[in-house]
Amino acid sequence: MLGSKKVVCIIPARLASTRFPEKVLQSLAGKPMLQWVWEAAKKVSLFDECHFAIDDVKIASLLDGFGASWFMTSKSAEAGTDRLIEIMDRKLVVSDIWVNWQGDEPFINAAMIQDLLQSAADDGMDAWTLKKLITIKEQIVAPNTAKVVTDHEGNALYFSRSPVPFYRDHHLEQGVFYKHVGLYAFTTKGLQMMQQLPIGKLEQAEKLEMLRLLENGIKIRLHETLFEVIGIDTAEDLRHAEIVAQTNNTSACNQA
Repeated sequence: MLGSKKVVCIIPARLASTRFPEKVLQSLAGKPMLQWVWEAAKKVSLFDECHFAIDDVKIASLLDGFGASWFMTSKSAEAGTDRLIEIMDRKLVVSDIWVNWQGDEPFINAAMIQDLLQSAADDGMDAWTLKKLITIKEQIVAPNTAKVVTDHEGNALYFSRSPVPFYRDHHLEQGVFYKHVGLYAFTTKGLQMMQQLPIGKLEQAEKLEMLRLLENGIKIRLHETLFEVIGIDTAEDLRHAEIVAQTNNTSACNQA
């Protein structure tokens, strides 16, 4: 709960990823990647419920192996948020605030959820997400790393795969850039707006779904997190995540 508001976490996980097919079936340090996500989500005290939103029986079989809750959703869903909308429409879950935690983000933690929802109880917004200061210069130009710029109140101005802002008078390395962390929260009204709005030209161009709201003048509140994120979009990302997972397992064993 967040005050009097019910908070539900939905974890979209689809089989046919374009860049890395069947990545959600992969393992990290001997444990399914989706189990890492599930166990981390279940530790978040703000969540009243957690469920996966999936599109294939292979994923269902994997989730059943470690006792995760799941709903089967359409294979035609364009983005993870569309799976949340389907669950809302079918009334499989009722909630005040919906958190979209992508299935390829195994290292998000409870502190990041606190960052995400810190103002959600009373700021009047219908959509929230996170940003993180870019400290690895290669990420500034990497198209797999979405960048974001905000106004003085922390509301999103634009999301892009290109470096934004453009620093006219000095090198990129001298600028300040924020990456968009792919962790979202919506009110029910926010999800309904996402459902009703058409995919616009900016979203089509950048393939970033939050642009759907911005193109229609709907505000998105960004909060900063200090935690680094490791999304798994490619086989190389998985190799890097494997190292992190093994380190986390070793640290946990040493603390036991």
